[in-house]
Amino acid sequence: MSNSRHVPVMLRRCLDMLAPALTEPGAVVVDCTLGLGGHSEALLERFPEARLVALDRDKEALRLSGERLAPYGERATLVHAVYDELPDVLDRLGVPRVQGVLFDLGVSSMQLDEADRGFAYAQDAPLDMRMDQTTGMSAAEVLNTYPAGELVRILRAYGEEKQAKRIVSAIVREREKEPFTNSARLVELIRDALPQAAKRTGGNPAKRTFQALRIEVNGELSVLERAVPAAVAALAVGGRIAVLSYHSLEDRLVKQVFAAGAATTAPPGLPVVPERYQPRLKLLTRGAELPTEEEIAENRRAAPARLRGAERIRESAGSGEDAR
Repeated sequence: MSNSRHVPVMLRRCLDMLAPALTEPGAVVVDCTLGLGGHSEALLERFPEARLVALDRDKEALRLSGERLAPYGERATLVHAVYDELPDVLDRLGVPRVQGVLFDLGVSSMQLDEADRGFAYAQDAPLDMRMDQTTGMSAAEVLNTYPAGELVRILRAYGEEKQAKRIVSAIVREREKEPFTNSARLVELIRDALPQAAKRTGGNPAKRTFQALRIEVNGELSVLERAVPAAVAALAVGGRIAVLSYHSLEDRLVKQVFAAGAATTAPPGLPVVPERYQPRLKLLTRGAELPTEEEIAENRRAAPARLRGAERIRESAGSGEDAR
């Protein structure tokens, strides 16, 4: 098993960003993407007065990180949930507001390293790609049952794949002969379908299709669209949120939510902006921060990471405003 699974991405920077909000006794920090618990363990260690609530939809991840975080006892509460369920989780735990939230989006190292999950295009495996293997459609079912037009839309929207039509034509032709079950056949089909020029750039030619399928299978963008505003709404004044994303679609979504929170909502032309129109967030990053060259050398999976952070600087005027 590769050592890269033990190296949480941009760890020190995430901790430093959240630190001012987590020094008070009883501060609650939420790790919305627990994975193998690397970020969570570091949070518990660095902030000994803080309490952790950690979410993951993958039961195997919860089991493994539960063993890792066991020494911290009741300071760590692990919950089987998708991160857009954060408001319900906090409600059940009786936690009205939190001081810190961390998202480390995308696929966890464990999911990439477990060959039978079908996330990695570099090794043959069943085309599953579900982060929670107890529910939902697998990637194979999506490939074998979705209409061609829908597959093209997914590859374009979620994979930013310029050759979507060409790839989908090949998929539809092949699935009529025999349904898709394994990743190697899909990788080979994509290689054969693409023109030479498209194969020369951007790494493995299957990368974008696999990303698109994974996002569709797990509803990642629609979940994120609900989750980031919900996390901002859960922050106490002075609370901080840090989000690590790994492709432009995620990063754009996070950027939009933060920008909206950091903007005034006042009608133009007011001589004085009333409190209720003042920004709720202060941005903690200029644009998105990137990992250092040293970090990428140590952990190649950090290469595409983009980090954005924000601080909650005031309450919303009305209870409904946070949910927008």
